[in-house]
Formats: sequence, structure tokens, C-alpha cells
Amino acid sequence: MPQLAFIGAGKMASAIVGGVLNKGIYQPSAIACLCGGDGTGADLAKRTGITHIPSAEKLLNKGQIVVLACKPQQINELPPELKDLTEGSLILSILAGVRLKKLQTTFPKARNIVRCMPNTPGQIGAGVTAYAPLSPLTHEDTQAIEGILSSLGVFMAVEEHHLDAVTAVSGSGPAYLFEFTLAFKAAAIAAGLPENIADTLVRETIIGSAKLMESSSQSPVELRNSVTSKGGTTEAALKTFAEHQGNLHSLVSHAVLSAKNRSIELAK
Repeated sequence: MPQLAFIGAGKMASAIVGGVLNKGIYQPSAIACLCGGDGTGADLAKRTGITHIPSAEKLLNKGQIVVLACKPQQINELPPELKDLTEGSLILSILAGVRLKKLQTTFPKARNIVRCMPNTPGQIGAGVTAYAPLSPLTHEDTQAIEGILSSLGVFMAVEEHHLDAVTAVSGSGPAYLFEFTLAFKAAAIAAGLPENIADTLVRETIIGSAKLMESSSQSPVELRNSVTSKGGTTEAALKTFAEHQGNLHSLVSHAVLSAKNRSIELAK
């Protein structure tokens, strides 16, 4: 029986499997996955050397770690025998919007349940994940969970009531940056640049700025000010961000709150 069992074999499950294997946290022989009727489980097994097991009875055993990585809407479709098969197991759920209370109902015999919110940069080990346990984790279980999450990038423990905001910030956040990139590129083209030049300039400006922010000890305010000369071009642009109807800070705040409120709605 595997030490680490995945229910679901999509992109985030694949990211975790790849991460824990690359870091040597688990060997392929210690990992197995189960998925629905599609071929994702077999594909993941072929790529990584882990085992694809077609039935829950052969996948699960007492005391192992089970990563719940199916689609959130499938939580009500899971086989009822999972209640007994996960007795004594540690459950790690990456299902967006599925509360610990609901997970406890689904896995009532688990030794503990951890809910987490990763984000898509985790696919390249550059993500950030927040997690919340149902009850305090033992030292051993803390090490196990944080070892798994470290394969996706940075991680932090939070209270569950913060996870809706986490979803709106880091979970949905990559899409905000991608959307800004699209708008930035369109503006560059409108300013007269050919599309291929605009695309390169925008992408590399955003990537380089992010790397600078990562490596610098300066705050975002200090970094912004270091580019901004009084009466210069940057100041003119920043004034437009601030003075335009529904200024940038207000717009971003409204967007994040909209995402948070939707996360709350989806959990009901």
C-alpha cells in the first residue's frame, strides 16, 4: 500500500507529485493515485513512475496520507466506503471552497483533516499555499504536511476563516496579474509598438520587476519611488492610475472582495 495516496490526478496533483519526487520527500513506489473515468491517473503514473490504482479499496489503508485532489463538485460523489477506508488517515484537501466541517462529514474516521489553498505557480514550484487543520497537528503530521506543501513553493498556516480571503488573493491572484499583462500589452500596442515587441517588453518588464521585488530588501513603495522622478513620465502614469475614475487601488480592492464573497457563496 502507498504512503501517499491521491484521489484525483489533475494539474495540482501532478504538481505535488512532481515536487515531492524532485525533492526526494517520497519515492515513486510510495505514491499512488486514483481518478475517475478519464486517463489522467494513468498518464500521471506513466510520467512519474508512481502507481495508478483503479479502486479505492486497493489504494487506501489505515494511517496513510490521502491528498484529496478531485474537483470540488465531486465531493458529494465520492464512494461511501471512503469513510471506513480512510480510518486513521491524514487527509489533505486542495478542494477550493469545501469547508473542514464538510470534509469531516465525508471522512469522519480520519485522524485529522487539513484544508489548503494552493495556486497555479505551484506547478513550477513557485506557488504560495495557506493551510488550516481541523484540529492541532502533531509534530509528525505538521512535518508531513509542510513537506508536501513545500513542493509547491512557500506555505503558511492560517485559521480556516481566512481561507476565503486567501482564495481571493493568492488563489485567484495569478489571473489578476495575467489580466493586467493583457491590458498592459494592449496599451503598448495602442502607444504604437508592434505586437511582438509589445509582448516581449511587457512580459519581461513584469517578470524582471517581480524578480527585483523578490531579491530586494526594499518595500514595494520604495521600489516604486525609485523609478519615479518628480515631473517625469512614471509620475504622469501613476497620477492617471490614482486619479482615473475608480482608481487602481480601489479597483483592485473591489476585485479581491468580489472574489472573496464568491468563495463564501460557493461554500454554502
